[in-house]
Amino acid sequence: MPDIDAQTQIELEAAAFRRLQKHLMEDRTDVQNIDMMNLAGFCRNCLSRWYQEAAGERGIEMTKDEGREAFYGMTMADWKANYQTEATPTQNEAFKTAFEENVTKG
Repeated sequence: MPDIDAQTQIELEAAAFRRLQKHLMEDRTDVQNIDMMNLAGFCRNCLSRWYQEAAGERGIEMTKDEGREAFYGMTMADWKANYQTEATPTQNEAFKTAFEENVTKG
């Protein structure tokens, strides 16, 4: 890895995060959160929660809904209305396991 100063590393990490956010929120709105959670152990809601937690660690009060809106760029209700599809029973069953393994234990 090239020799990178701490500020540049932060800027690169922030740029990568913004690109991931754009990819999930603009380029791949067809990918459902439940599929992400079932396959990767995290989803857009996890990312918005991590954003909210990072704000809290810095003394910035942010509700769950505010964290989601900051990440999604819209309210959760708007996201669901525009992009979320109904989960199948198979997806819901897999989600129970994925949520237990990745959220409640983490």
